Amino acid sequence: MASTMPNTAGTILRESRNLQGNTMQPVILKQVGKTYQLDSVAVPALIDINLEIRPDCFTVISGPSGSGKTTLLNVIGCIDKPDQGEVLVAGQATMTMKDDDLSDFRARHLGFIFQNFNLMPVLSSYENIEYPLLLTNMPAAERKKRVMMLLDAVGLADRASNRPGQLSGGQRQRVAIARALATSPKLVLADEPTANLDSFTGAAIIALMRRMQREHHVSFIFSSHDPQVQAEADDAIFIRDGRITHIERDINQKEAVA
Repeated sequence: MASTMPNTAGTILRESRNLQGNTMQPVILKQVGKTYQLDSVAVPALIDINLEIRPDCFTVISGPSGSGKTTLLNVIGCIDKPDQGEVLVAGQATMTMKDDDLSDFRARHLGFIFQNFNLMPVLSSYENIEYPLLLTNMPAAERKKRVMMLLDAVGLADRASNRPGQLSGGQRQRVAIARALATSPKLVLADEPTANLDSFTGAAIIALMRRMQREHHVSFIFSSHDPQVQAEADDAIFIRDGRITHIERDINQKEAVA
């Protein structure tokens, strides 16, 4: 990947559009800031973030603990709202959305993969993947076809009736990946998806996510310390003390960040 050093939000937006033509960017952040109030102390988590995520890419957000990478992922995922700036996800300005509208937006456009899997323990693999589809108007027959296709794609067609407690960590994460893709989202966000897996299983999960990203033409964004994830990324965004320090692209294109 080529290292980049962006100067301004305008530079990022112009260069990214030149690279991608008229393709809509899945995420655009302009001068985003977020501060948490701890008693009487104001703690800045994000400072003047200008960022554009390229479509159909494997993007990793990397930085030390407390750098702001999880907050950045949460802002992109419409879980946290910033205090200032502009956030566009899948072409929609999300900062002005009400909570109910945001919930509906997340359900329709975003998929999530969590470090601790976050599967419902009383539901089978099939039922965990089906659950987000129950919140849509998808007919039952189409729902079944979609779930079985995803189970087969992640190599768990023979584990459809197993509950999470009957699966290994790697198998649970495979179910979580299938669930994240169930509604055909435009964007999948993953918070340290390999952190609770051994290196061999982690490598297999990364390969699976990369294959699913390409086959489903969806943008994946990770927060991760894992060198295996960083090595596989198309774009790597490095953050420290709430600021993007630099971006590495998988193409020979220079950008600057304020």
